[in-house]
Amino acid sequence: MRKSLILTLISLFALTSSASQPIESRLAALFDARYPDATAPGAAMIVAKGNKILFERYRGVADYGTGAIIEPATRFNIASISKQFTAAAAMLLQERRMIDLNNHIIHYYPQLRADVMGEVTFRHLLSHSSGIPDARPRSDRHWVLTATDEESIDYLPDVTELHFRPGTAYEYINPTFQIFYDLIQRLSGSSFTDFMAKNVFEPAGMTDSQYFDANIDMPSASHAYIPATSAQATGSDSRGGKWQEFDYGEETFFATKADGGLYCTARDLLSWNLALRDARVISHISYEAMCEPITEVSGSTFSSYQNRPNTFYGLGLFIDTTPGRPVKIYHTGDNGGYQAYLAYYPACDISIIVLENRNDLDRWSFATAIDDALAQASLLSR
Repeated sequence: MRKSLILTLISLFALTSSASQPIESRLAALFDARYPDATAPGAAMIVAKGNKILFERYRGVADYGTGAIIEPATRFNIASISKQFTAAAAMLLQERRMIDLNNHIIHYYPQLRADVMGEVTFRHLLSHSSGIPDARPRSDRHWVLTATDEESIDYLPDVTELHFRPGTAYEYINPTFQIFYDLIQRLSGSSFTDFMAKNVFEPAGMTDSQYFDANIDMPSASHAYIPATSAQATGSDSRGGKWQEFDYGEETFFATKADGGLYCTARDLLSWNLALRDARVISHISYEAMCEPITEVSGSTFSSYQNRPNTFYGLGLFIDTTPGRPVKIYHTGDNGGYQAYLAYYPACDISIIVLENRNDLDRWSFATAIDDALAQASLLSR
């Protein structure tokens, strides 16, 4: 009886100790376990409650060619996280009454077949519910390595059939966002990059973000890497493992902007979440519209990307409605050796940013572990 009581008390002490462990220590343990080697490619990570940073850490090699390490100024390709910036720009044009996102796209693009795309609206494009197939040509390797937004949608007039009626299903594709590259330029009278810099990044306080352009220097940009054989290696970690550079020139569609060409620092992405919260780029009404669950992702027969239970897509954003947890607004990004994760819990004002220049680690299990640590620290209470 005495032994049982002692074991019970020890167990209760362990649980109490774990519950009282500072959130910074919990997150540090997760980070250190995931990135134990500073000589391998690594990550930038920030967790914040409102404007207060709860955890910020950087580790790993940013560029084997220069020997640069990952630090606060390091820029990572955020891939499809870029889509929410394009969606916000579209919302801004709607606020300025330059477009109605419920308009049919054929009124702006008469070269598309009305009998095929007559029901497709800009809202369908932004919510991955258009039914338009991704039929970008991929037989020419050089083309897919260098194709721009405009070149990537050249196939659209030749589409003869949609995968489903617009608004009835989810299929995650990039070309529907690439259309906005042209649309934003046409409606604003500015280049896409100039419009985004002046109207989106500047008011959001994002001073270290830039769209990729092979002809323009990008300060503090990282390279992405994947495990490789010694014959392919461009760098090595202390364990003798080898890494092969895997970004522009090695992997496809880095040259497109509206769907995934943005490079950011982790701190800039925190500034972005806070700018959306504070209506410094678009109105609260517009942001709420972006976060509205429009397209059910769960169970889609057309797309596997983020196809998990309790998941929806809004306008450029995923919405996680897992029971027992507050709603999470998030997006992931994958291109070459980069993988990225940006999440926000509006009810808790919690931001999570993880940017990696390696893609050999499971992202969702890490995101889940971060969520669990925040929940155990009572930071995800609604």
